[in-house]
Amino acid sequence: MNVPTPLELRRKREMLRLTQTDVAHLAGISQSMIARIESGTVDPRTSTLRKVVEVLAEAERSKVTAAQVMCVPVYSVLASDTISRAVNIMEERGISQVPVLENGVPVGCISETAIVTAMETGKLPRGEIPLVREYMESGFPTIPPDADLSTVVHILQNNHAVLVVDRGDIKGVITKHDLISLIT
Repeated sequence: MNVPTPLELRRKREMLRLTQTDVAHLAGISQSMIARIESGTVDPRTSTLRKVVEVLAEAERSKVTAAQVMCVPVYSVLASDTISRAVNIMEERGISQVPVLENGVPVGCISETAIVTAMETGKLPRGEIPLVREYMESGFPTIPPDADLSTVVHILQNNHAVLVVDRGDIKGVITKHDLISLIT
């Protein structure tokens, strides 16, 4: 654990617009202990300092919103489009799945995985022009632009992507890759 200085702790808390009381409550320690840590008049136990650092780190993560990490524009296909069109979009854009829309409303998704599975099981016949609707999977979950990062992380554990939607309009998309790129 990188041991922050008292000044770094105070600046981080202030940047996050938290009071000493807020941090104390979340860390399960007294406000006076937070004040003493920040002033440098006490040398806290490692476990106490770890609680404070974890509270500040969580507060910082929760301040990041879906709107801040989403990718725009959102490339999509129609259910009536051909699989070839979906594959072309994925290849051109370097993405592995796209939402399927009907009248601007998400109704499913088509992914490389679904296409490869259809090929492997013989459900994607040669010589025919297959349509997206025949191979699409269930749609991506949707979240508002102000959803916090922890919500996005939780949703992406079981989904290819999440769509950021505001008043019925798709504003962006977030994939697992987008989250991973945040740590670099």
